[in-house]
Amino acid sequence: MHIVLGLLTAIVTVLFLLDRLGINLGGLNPFDWRRRRAFAKRYGADPIYAVEDPVHVAALLIIGAAKLNGDLTAEQKKVAQEQFESNFSMDSRAASQLFGSAAHLLAAPQLIDTQLNALADKSKSHFSQDQAESMVQMMIEVASADGDLTATQSEFIDGIRSQFVPVKKRQGTWA
Repeated sequence: MHIVLGLLTAIVTVLFLLDRLGINLGGLNPFDWRRRRAFAKRYGADPIYAVEDPVHVAALLIIGAAKLNGDLTAEQKKVAQEQFESNFSMDSRAASQLFGSAAHLLAAPQLIDTQLNALADKSKSHFSQDQAESMVQMMIEVASADGDLTATQSEFIDGIRSQFVPVKKRQGTWA
């Protein structure tokens, strides 16, 4: 027992002297470490994954589908804002702000495909079937505002359609 008490006394003495010398020992606290880790994980992550509102997710997917072919054109921007106004029941200012925030979150063009697929997979439970069909239709209209869809865009839209819109089963035994 006297050995354990001596060892504890030595440890406390060393820790006290390190503290008095100005060496911070707060990093050894496991509760503090867990809190700092959770904070860094939450605020160091990509902000696109924090979007949960179906309107904002749909805007990201619509703008992302158009951006897969490169930068957005003026015609695509105009069509996107018109779609936001008519389908989301927004005024022109709110539609412009939604377009701006979606375009800002999709600033890195080399990551759009992976980001949007992960976002779609995460938030597909927030959409009804009608909302998903409407979103896919808006994606097609905005992406094809300047011409036909490219192979990348049509592949991406088909992938989103398969994720969001369930396949309707045929009736009957042999169908």
